[in-house]
Amino acid sequence: MKQDVAKVPGPWAGLSVKLITAIALVILLIEIAVFLPSLANYRAGWLEDRLRVGGVAVRVFDAVPDVMDLPAEITDPLLEAAGAIAIVYRREGQTDLIALQAVSMPETSHLADLRDPNPLALIGAALDTLVFGGQRTLRIVGSPPGAGDSVVEVLMPESPLRADLITYARNIVMVSIVIAAVTAMVIYVLAESLLIGPIKRLTASMLAFRQSPENGTLILVPEPGRRDELGVLERTVAETQAELFAMLRQRRHLADLGLAVSKINHDLRNMLTSAQLLSDQVANLDDPQVQKLAPRLVTTLDKAIAFAQTVLDYGRQQTSPPRPQPVDLRALGMEAAVGAGLVGHTTIAFANQVPDDLVVSVDPDHLARVLVNLFNNAREALEAAGPAIAGPEVRYRADAGEGMVTLLVGDNGPGLPPRARENLFIAFEGSAKAGGTGLGLPIARELVEANGGAIALREGETGTVFAITLPLPGAG
Repeated sequence: MKQDVAKVPGPWAGLSVKLITAIALVILLIEIAVFLPSLANYRAGWLEDRLRVGGVAVRVFDAVPDVMDLPAEITDPLLEAAGAIAIVYRREGQTDLIALQAVSMPETSHLADLRDPNPLALIGAALDTLVFGGQRTLRIVGSPPGAGDSVVEVLMPESPLRADLITYARNIVMVSIVIAAVTAMVIYVLAESLLIGPIKRLTASMLAFRQSPENGTLILVPEPGRRDELGVLERTVAETQAELFAMLRQRRHLADLGLAVSKINHDLRNMLTSAQLLSDQVANLDDPQVQKLAPRLVTTLDKAIAFAQTVLDYGRQQTSPPRPQPVDLRALGMEAAVGAGLVGHTTIAFANQVPDDLVVSVDPDHLARVLVNLFNNAREALEAAGPAIAGPEVRYRADAGEGMVTLLVGDNGPGLPPRARENLFIAFEGSAKAGGTGLGLPIARELVEANGGAIALREGETGTVFAITLPLPGAG
């Protein structure tokens, strides 16, 4: 399946658009939350103004002994100034009514009681007027300033109130939109310079570097003087890119060098093989001096050819994935000892102390290669020590417990030198013998780890002991 290549998002899918949209929506929601109480206060103030004008008219009428006897030429202008159809004045158990002569009294009216200061009720009444009002008659009830305990009711059409509310709401909406747009733009500019811009730069740099990590000019240059979290992130990304760039260059150089060494090594092996054939012919000459030097020449050429072949094998090595299957560890150890030349050895004893019924699930070929390498190392160490070791022996035993089994391969030889201990599993560095490649143990570690195990040198033992830890069948 082809993997999608990450790329910088388009202008409508980036953080900038999402940020400015979110800011504008939040500001609009805040404006709506402020708009409703403001609308209710505007309606209440409008009604109080009409009630106050009605109270002034009532005080004028209150100076007249009999309000009902006033002519329409006097009452109608006062009512029209208040925008009212009629005014009802209740005081001390007495009720007076002043109404326009040319207008008939409505049968029903919509109550607007200003004596109830409940904010939710005021908001609900304002919305009711704005949505459903316009054709009704309002009955404004309250006590205007200077009226004491008297109650004044003003009857008037609702349409002027609704028209003023619509104008007020439209103005508030327009102002809210302008405020939201300006605020969102200011916040966006600040966020773009302080947050979104650096994030875009980081994203573009990382995507470009991913496409061409060998291009050093694509390494991010951190913004100087920035000490916040984004500044730390920029410097961290730049350092990581620089490390990756150096690592890739080093690996490419090592790969090129390895290829060159492989080619040189291949030609060298061919030349050494030809020299070995000539040395075989020289060894057959009757010259005593030749007979004395020929074995040393043959041995040296054999070692050189073996070294060249080992390096070539390591460079070409492509270990297949492990194919685990039940393996009898005792039988596998015996086969590996035969392959390493321990079984039947004239001076070195081989002790196979692994129980007969110990079975693990592992790739038998991989484990056999590991055991043969360890057995060979032990045999060569004991052979090099010679008579200095009394009763030379290679031991192969196992300890099982807690879902794991530990195979112990050891000898009673002189042990590893310090340099070999420090570089045991480093290719070309951990050889304990002169002329060795140091590739055996690194290969052994790769094979053991590929099968889910681990290999290490067991400290505090006589001679040299390696421990191979493998999971038992059924272990979690």
